[in-house]
Amino acid sequence: MNPTLLALQPDIQALLPKLDALYKDLHQHPELSMQEVRTAALVAKNLHHCGYQVTEKVGVTGVVGLLENGEGPVVMLRADIDALPMPEKTGLPYASQAVGKLEDGTPTPVSHMCGHDMHVAWLIGAAEIFAKHRALWKGTLMLVFQPREEIGKGALAMIEAMEHFPKPDIILGQHVMVGKAGSIGYRAGAILTAGDSLHVTFHGRGAHGSMPQNAIDPVMMAAHSAVRLQTIISRETAPLDSAVLTIGSIQAGTKENIIPDEATLKLNMRSYKDSVRDKMISSVKRICCCESHASGAGDPDINFIDSYPVTVNDRQATEKLAQQFIAHFAE
Repeated sequence: MNPTLLALQPDIQALLPKLDALYKDLHQHPELSMQEVRTAALVAKNLHHCGYQVTEKVGVTGVVGLLENGEGPVVMLRADIDALPMPEKTGLPYASQAVGKLEDGTPTPVSHMCGHDMHVAWLIGAAEIFAKHRALWKGTLMLVFQPREEIGKGALAMIEAMEHFPKPDIILGQHVMVGKAGSIGYRAGAILTAGDSLHVTFHGRGAHGSMPQNAIDPVMMAAHSAVRLQTIISRETAPLDSAVLTIGSIQAGTKENIIPDEATLKLNMRSYKDSVRDKMISSVKRICCCESHASGAGDPDINFIDSYPVTVNDRQATEKLAQQFIAHFAE
């Protein structure tokens, strides 16, 4: 084991109970994207306690902590802080019972089902260790707690505000993933796909369910589109071009015997290549428009909810980090 890391072990072990309590607190009090007020306040409080220069409300609810420690590189560590609009069904004693509101005011259960509570906890832990052991490093540590990761706009909001902070020489971000407990993964090059989320609104003509001949049924447009959209992956994408298309929401009407005027469909696409991404987007538009026309309606409204590019890890930095992982944890 690296002698420096060995010297840190007692302080790391002593810190774990505090981080465990912080993690459980965050898990029980999740907050939706751009509503992470309590979470941000906890982060800022902990960073102030460790002696960081703290800037709050970056990109609305983001927090940036700076710790300058002589001449050296600027290293940025990142964690995301928002939760998801979904119920928790784990049965854990500290399971979330929180209820929040979507942007349109609709109530929804909220839970940390993507690990961002863990991300905040580990970065607070790193903040304390670096602050306590300044004799072991030189440079500037920049801690970024990013909001609104789940809807893809928090990073953009914070990037726009980054002109007020030092430019990092390297950015290190970790993510809790599904896998064997205790294992650590890394990869040079593309590691996370590009993501595009679309909102499709089909416009029909409502009518009573007893008189379907008077309607142009948007529910059927959405239903047929949902089935046909699956062929973008199975019939239009080469097997060696990794891609995913998921329809996570279809919504229409309020009563079983009334054909509504509109139906909405929300989908998410993942891809590694720009050519695959462009073709998928084009195919979504083609299929949804054609299904709408087949029902005798006009074009649906197709809008992006969010869009973000492939995450590509720098090869040289990844290899250097991997060497340290292997030296510390073994192969």
